[in-house]
Amino acid sequence: MKVNINEDYIRSAFFGLQDALVSTTGVVVGISAGVNDKAIVILASLVAVSVEASSMAAGQYSSEKAVHQMDKTGRHKDSLLLGALIMFFSYLGAGLIPVLPVIIIGPPKSSFFSVAFALTGLFVVGLIRGKLTGIRPLRDAIELLIIGGAATAIGLIVGYFLKV
Repeated sequence: MKVNINEDYIRSAFFGLQDALVSTTGVVVGISAGVNDKAIVILASLVAVSVEASSMAAGQYSSEKAVHQMDKTGRHKDSLLLGALIMFFSYLGAGLIPVLPVIIIGPPKSSFFSVAFALTGLFVVGLIRGKLTGIRPLRDAIELLIIGGAATAIGLIVGYFLKV
């Protein structure tokens, strides 16, 4: 049975998942490296995930609305609200993955697990994306792992050098 899903919804979901895993992990490990206080790391991480999920959903809505307004062919029939909700919940769900080790274990040990879970998540997202497109799933998974890992490293480096 083949399911026909609008490509804009797929883009929203993958963008939300990928961005949340990278951004939130960067925030979590960056703050953990700079401040060794579990409560502060949890608060900052949950605030970041909530704000970023909302911002990404709003950005999804407004950018897709512009696309709809510019489309003179009528090709874009997706629901702006549904696309925004997919972005919000994709981001929120994936953004909580690197926060959970901080809640359960606490810094500094939680940083290892946050990064490991996020990188695993990126690999899985890349693999699924590759399988859906039918174009080299393993390569997509490794590519997303490398890109996400590099971006996450920046958060760790900044947090380490700007300790308070």
